[in-house]
Amino acid sequence: MSARPVILLGGGPGADRRAAKLLWRRVVQAAGKDHPTFAYVGCASGDSPEFRAYFEEPLKQAGAGKVKPVLLCGRKPDLAAARAVVDEADAVFVSGGDVERGISVLEKSGFAETLKKLAAEGKPFSGLSAGSLMLARAWVRWRDPEDDSTAEIFPCLGIAPVYCDAHDEESGWSELKFLLKLLPHGSTGWGIPSGGGLAVHPGGEVEWFGAEPALCRGDIMAP
Repeated sequence: MSARPVILLGGGPGADRRAAKLLWRRVVQAAGKDHPTFAYVGCASGDSPEFRAYFEEPLKQAGAGKVKPVLLCGRKPDLAAARAVVDEADAVFVSGGDVERGISVLEKSGFAETLKKLAAEGKPFSGLSAGSLMLARAWVRWRDPEDDSTAEIFPCLGIAPVYCDAHDEESGWSELKFLLKLLPHGSTGWGIPSGGGLAVHPGGEVEWFGAEPALCRGDIMAP
């Protein structure tokens, strides 16, 4: 677990510009220094340069220095170069896209263990949307989207010791609640709305900022 809080942003279209600036500022502040360099992990979107450009601008406006891509997709990614980027960066930002795709790339490349080790050594981490889910404990997938009996849990990085979903408030956090049904009784998860974020501290304490999150337990919204 990172010595600094792991910052998980909901993303989505719901935050106004002023609110979004405050969220991005929290990400930069969590890096612990002025004008930090961020290693940008974009494997959930196939290392899309368009995605990276979309997120690089608000990071820099919030006070970040350089934002360097960690390129892990493609036939023969240069893992040594990718490792050098995360080693030299002040903080790691995990971007959005598809959770299962992103975790698959990290696992197949062996980079999941690299990121976990860096977090354990104290490297600050943050994520947005699918990136937030990737940093959490686990997520759910369906082998057949039409058959709930095919739902199964798959592990994520566990750098933030929580279960969460992002910007799914319109559905009432249905996928998060389904995940919780598959977990041991009493498990809880956080629904991080558009315009909201969580700071998950080293001891597991959770602080929210921006739009208020939902704390869920199975089909029941916890008080």
